[in-house]
Formats: sequence, structure tokens, C-alpha cells
Amino acid sequence: MLSVKNLIDIDDLSIRDVEIIMENADTFNEVLERDLKKVPVLRGKTIINMFFEPSTRTRISFEIAAKRLSADIINFTSSTSSMKKGESVVDTIKTIKSMIADLLIIRHSDSGVVNFISRYIDLPIINAGDGKHQHPTQALLDLYTIKKSFGNFRGLSVAITGDILNSRVARSDILLFKKMGMDVSVVSAPMLLPEDISHYGVRIHGCIDDVIKDTDVLYMLRMQFERQDRKYYPSIKEYNRFLELDEKRLNKMKKNSLVMHPGPVNRGIEISESVMNLESSMLEKIKVNEQVRNGVAVRMALIYLILTKE
Repeated sequence: MLSVKNLIDIDDLSIRDVEIIMENADTFNEVLERDLKKVPVLRGKTIINMFFEPSTRTRISFEIAAKRLSADIINFTSSTSSMKKGESVVDTIKTIKSMIADLLIIRHSDSGVVNFISRYIDLPIINAGDGKHQHPTQALLDLYTIKKSFGNFRGLSVAITGDILNSRVARSDILLFKKMGMDVSVVSAPMLLPEDISHYGVRIHGCIDDVIKDTDVLYMLRMQFERQDRKYYPSIKEYNRFLELDEKRLNKMKKNSLVMHPGPVNRGIEISESVMNLESSMLEKIKVNEQVRNGVAVRMALIYLILTKE
């Protein structure tokens, strides 16, 4: 069983916790291969999907994961709740707790809100992304995708490329990848790096060409236009020049290396249209949609482990 009740930050997890999640994800991945993709292990449990900002992949992934485990899941949307009448986040959470839920899955646009909520409620909580802070389940599904391709992690080189400053995925991935023994670099322009980047202990490069021939995993980040309060880059053309993965660069990558992206992809910005169109013929290398699929198995594992914790 896991050593934690909540998953709010990657630092909450021990290496053994991560290994247990990966092992259980393997089991649930086998379930997803069956004709009947459902197990009764969480029958009678109630999960609340509380999303305070838009989501497609994460929200639906959690919903499918819960249903595959036979749990009841309720989708909460703040725009149609009493928050529109002035109710606070804490009072909303307490109201939901009174209805005897078993697990809260929370996404919010403000960093730290999920941790704040956890202080006021004793229900288990999974952080589905909070502002620019963390997205731990994305990091776990990314790790699982790498595990399925390489078998182990130690010594693998990973280059996380793009908008590091505004990316909660980057923060979670860096922490988790380093925890599991990978060699992590970031590739970005100075204006797209956080001031505390030295805290993470990663090498910094200014152009994707610096790493393209040597990296095992090229992890492309989405430009977070919705979180940018000013223009961080002079033009898309300039971004493409230094940070886009196009076919020429794809052809320079190591034979067994991977291309990953948390989605949704801004085609023609992080990854060229032509490279994205190659995914169906290069499934062993371009893992964008496989990451989405793996997310269901990983979230099944995490939900199961949290709700069956003794």
C-alpha cells in the first residue's frame, strides 16, 4: 500500500510508492486489454471530480478510471455551482464532504489551492493540476510510458523542452524523473525559465539541436498561452527556430528514443504538423496518444491504492 493518504505533490511519494503505482498500473493495463474492461474492486465508493478549470484528457481519464473500477463518480463544475452565488471553495468542499464522498479529485487554476483545501478536510485528495505548481498524475503516466519502452529508468537522458516557466507538468516531471534516477535537462529560452530553475539541479540548453542526437526522451511542452500575462517570445517563427520538433530534427534522434507531449499539442509551434501526422506510422517513437491511454491505467492504480489503503 502507499505511504500517503493524498497525492498533492510528487515529493509526497517515496520511490517505493512510485514502484507500487507502476506495478498496479501494469495490472490495470491488462484489464483494459480485455473485452470487459471493468473490475468490481471499488463498488460502493463515491468519487467527486472537481474541476475548476477546463480539461479534456485529465478529467475524462479520471472518470473512465473510476468507472473501470466500478466506483460512482460525480463531475463537479464550478460554473454551475453555488460558487456563482458567492460560496467559498472551502465551504463548497465541506458541503460535498457532508454528502459522504470517499475521494476528491481536484483541478484548480491557482497554485497551492489543493494543498490549502487538504488542511480543511480529511478526505483523500488527488491533485489533478493546480496552477503552475504541480500535475503529479501526468508525471506518473509519463513515467509509466517511459517504463513500458525502456523497462527501467536509471541513466536515461530526458530533455524537457519549451515553456518551463508556466508548466506544472515540467515541475512534476523534473522531480519524478530525477527521483527515479534519470538525467534531466531543460531546453528553453531565458524568458521561459523560472527564476528558481537552479533549485531543480538540471542542465539548461537554449536550442533543441543541443540535445537532439543524445537524448533518450524528448519531452515537448505546450506553450501555455492561457497562463501568460505577457508575451514571452518575440514570434512563433523564432520559437520554431530554436524549440520546435520538425522532421529534420526528428530524423536526427537516437534510434530507440521517444517523443512525448502532455497534450493538447499546438501544431506548428512545439511540434510541426508533418511530425504530428507521422504518429500513426511511428508509434514506437511518438508517444503522445499512448500517454493518454496509459493515463487511464495509472489513474486506476492510484485511485485503487488510495481507496484501499489500510
